[in-house]
Amino acid sequence: MQNNWPVLDYTTWKDTLATVHRWTQIVGKIRLRKMPWLNHSWHVTLYVSPNGLSTGSMPYQNGIFQVDFDFVQHRLVITTSEGRQEVLQLRPRSVADFHRELFEKIALLNIDVSIYGVPSELENAIPFAEDEQHKSYDRAQMEAFWRALVKVHNVLTRFRTRFTGKCSPVHFFWGAFDLAVTRFSGRDAPPHQGSAPNMPAKVMQEAYSKEVSSCGFWPGSDQYPHAAFYAYSYPAAPAFATQPVQPEGAFYSNEMGEFLLPYDVVQQSADPEETLLAFLQSTYEAAANTNHWDRRALECDLSSFETEFGCYR
Repeated sequence: MQNNWPVLDYTTWKDTLATVHRWTQIVGKIRLRKMPWLNHSWHVTLYVSPNGLSTGSMPYQNGIFQVDFDFVQHRLVITTSEGRQEVLQLRPRSVADFHRELFEKIALLNIDVSIYGVPSELENAIPFAEDEQHKSYDRAQMEAFWRALVKVHNVLTRFRTRFTGKCSPVHFFWGAFDLAVTRFSGRDAPPHQGSAPNMPAKVMQEAYSKEVSSCGFWPGSDQYPHAAFYAYSYPAAPAFATQPVQPEGAFYSNEMGEFLLPYDVVQQSADPEETLLAFLQSTYEAAANTNHWDRRALECDLSSFETEFGCYR
């Protein structure tokens, strides 16, 4: 630990990450099916909770229900507004086994839901019900990653308050397994031409139908085996990649088309929160300035309210 920010080593926990990533997709797809569609697919996301990740309340025929990953007690909890609850243990188990038991528990609670049973945004995806390959779960490593999510969530929440224009919640996208927040200029964007496995083009185009400056936190991959913070603009002006950003250690990745800041730079700094805020603010300014956003209309300073009425710290 450094300043209470945990050490994250992708190579140490990548097998657990691969398994839990697929578990969150199963739960996220339940949320996708039960929630009414919200702009930019915001209805599908999970949220950082005091003990893990949560769907928040979802409607069903008898009221509302919620599914919570608890990375402290290492269990999955399904709770309904009828006062009923079912629990699964988070332990080394295959994706197929997790999928089977989860839907058994859901049936016991009389929740009517089915999902498209193939992972999204993953190459060579194995259907959940057939996936016996991914079956790792390291309790300590999973809890460490969740504790990093808590730290990042709080900084992103602070950063979000500086903007008075349209802004997303701070939310967790299970497709790419990243925690993100997105600001909008208010202008339409050109049709997005990107694609992702098992992701309809229409969904991608709606997600990027407006100009955005987006940032977040991602645990890494085999291609880039490091946890990192990212920031991108869509559409990106030609000068975006050449803008100066903070802190030292941040860089633009031509391959990924975004600015990156290794998690280790933040975790090892004397003031991780301010170091991360510097990255978030400078990359936002790079996007807003090069795309000529109306910053006077979109930004705000609520410091006087914080002084007078108290504030989160």
